[in-house]
Amino acid sequence: MGAAERTGIAVAGSVIVDKINEINAYPHAGELTQIRSIQNAVGGCVPNVALDLKKIDPALAVSAIGKIGDDPEGAFVTDILKAGGVSTAGLAIMPGEKTTFTEVMSVPGGQRTFFVYPGAGADFGIADMDFNAIDAKILHLGYFLLLQRVDDGDGLKILQKAKAEGIQTSIDLVSENSDRYSLVLPCLPYTDYLIVNELEAGKLAGMEPTEDNLQSICRKLMDLGVKKKVIIHMPEQSVCLSEEGYSCLGSYILPEGYIQGTTGAGDAFCAGALIGIYNGWKDMQIMAFASACAVMALSSPDATSGMKTGEQIKEYCKKLARREVTK
Repeated sequence: MGAAERTGIAVAGSVIVDKINEINAYPHAGELTQIRSIQNAVGGCVPNVALDLKKIDPALAVSAIGKIGDDPEGAFVTDILKAGGVSTAGLAIMPGEKTTFTEVMSVPGGQRTFFVYPGAGADFGIADMDFNAIDAKILHLGYFLLLQRVDDGDGLKILQKAKAEGIQTSIDLVSENSDRYSLVLPCLPYTDYLIVNELEAGKLAGMEPTEDNLQSICRKLMDLGVKKKVIIHMPEQSVCLSEEGYSCLGSYILPEGYIQGTTGAGDAFCAGALIGIYNGWKDMQIMAFASACAVMALSSPDATSGMKTGEQIKEYCKKLARREVTK
């Protein structure tokens, strides 16, 4: 299939079910805390980004590619994706295996702690990618550092194959305090769009992720091979480096009590950025819309329920001011 004929966005990688346990406060070691409520929700790069893309632009063709178990959690995430209009033909069901899941400990209005069971998703790799069936214009692959085969070389192979097929490539990572970020570096020359937070960007570039360093981090990542755009998001602002130059944009100032949870905000930003990239927008327009999508995610305790259509997102954010930032 020629590149000009391709339409839509494929999202490949981690498929997770989040088992969200809401608690009043984190206990110290040896102490007990009561779970106030329990809720299952989809999580991981594939469900979060794919569902957000479809909510933002219902007419966009979006496909999910990943690995799940033949268990209730696998059926749950498949049903949610189908109900959201996402194609699930690329989901491989593994007999006898458990779907990747997280036990999430959540304090209302605060950060969450995740305990991950790797499950079927850890074995996801290039053997699970049927490129003959992928007609997308963009392939977004995530999360690096969470998928064993992807980290061990299959991520590079997937990106190389996608580029050879004329598919634009995008990646993101999970944040961890380790030296494993070096595993991602060989993939950057086959990455068109790198969309990460400041901690991940700093680790990849080997630099402290301070605001003063953001432009240097972007330039280092382009020097390491990223082809078209490096986009970094953080709570205070987002920045982008491309052939247009270096751009930065302050985040929205949100009303007190607005934030109901932070899970999925990065994926929502990523989905908004991919929409902008797909439609050929300028960098400032991409960041403006991506940060508005993150605002929607922050309105809900789970990763995807807060997302709206593109027009609804723009309409809501008209009344919000942005932080002032300098390059």
